[in-house]
This record gives sequence, C-alpha cells and structure tokens, in this order.
Amino acid sequence: MPAYHSVFLDEPNQQVIGNFALLPLRTRTRGPAQQLPQITDTTELDIEPSHTSYDPLDEILSLFRANTFFRNFEVKGPADRVLIYGILFVSEALSKIRPGMSRRDAEKSVMNVALDTNFAIPGDAGFPLNQAFEAPKDRNEAEVLRQYIMQMRQELAMRLLNRVYSDASGQASK
Repeated sequence: MPAYHSVFLDEPNQQVIGNFALLPLRTRTRGPAQQLPQITDTTELDIEPSHTSYDPLDEILSLFRANTFFRNFEVKGPADRVLIYGILFVSEALSKIRPGMSRRDAEKSVMNVALDTNFAIPGDAGFPLNQAFEAPKDRNEAEVLRQYIMQMRQELAMRLLNRVYSDASGQASK
C-alpha cells in the first residue's frame, strides 16, 4: 500500500521556491501565504478536503499518523514536500508534549519550537532532507521561504495543540 500524497499536487498556479510549494493557508499568523477564508460551517477536526478552506496544514494533521508508518515516500510534486516538511515538524512538536502535561505548559514548549528562528530550510547544511529538496535560487527567495515555513510552523503548532487538547480537561491525551 503506497503512502498518502497531497491533494494539492494538481493545484493550479502554485508559487514554488526551489521545489517547495507556497500554498494558500487558513491562518491568522502573519506571513507571505495567500489567505484562505476562515471556517464558519464546520470545525477544524471535521473539515473535508473538498471544503474551500481546507489547506495543507489540515492535510498534514489528518495524514500524519498514516504517513508515519511508511518507510518510503515517492515525492510526486512540490505539494508533497510541504506535506513531508509538515509531518517532520509535527513529529518534533509532539516530542515536546508529555502525557498529563497541561495545555499551558505544552503550549510553551511547542510554541518555543514553532517560533525558533534558527531552523534550517532546504539548502541549509542542517536541513534533514536536502536530497529531496532544492535550495532557493537567491537570498530573497530564501527569506520568503523562511517566512512561509515560519508561518506554517506557528499555525500548525496551534492546530496541533487544539487537537491534542480537544477535550475540556486541559491535559494531554495519553
């Protein structure tokens, strides 16, 4: 059984830096991403891929568990690279949350990771998957990509916390 690929692979007019897609996001975080409308008729947990506000971050969170079981992943396009990066970030963020941790403590830990400005982008020596990603052409592209990924990380951290702490207890699920 093959891994799950992004539904945004065939998205028309994708802005791409290196080979990383800068797809529209539903976010309140400042950054270069094109804004999608906020959800009014459903919830983050129930949003379907066909919804106009469904974005790559919804996809990352919904496919995270399934795609982490695959040893190999055939990259079919720039949108798959967004999915891969997001899954790596979610793994890192989840490693900061301990069972029984209060939402407030988890938020501090996860947001520290999300807001860290010393993260590697494709082309940097410390980037874990440089063999699958191309570096930006110049400094301007690198800065836009860094801002986009920062915006992604912040929004993804908040949505992840909303899922982990979706019950009213304020404690992380085991």
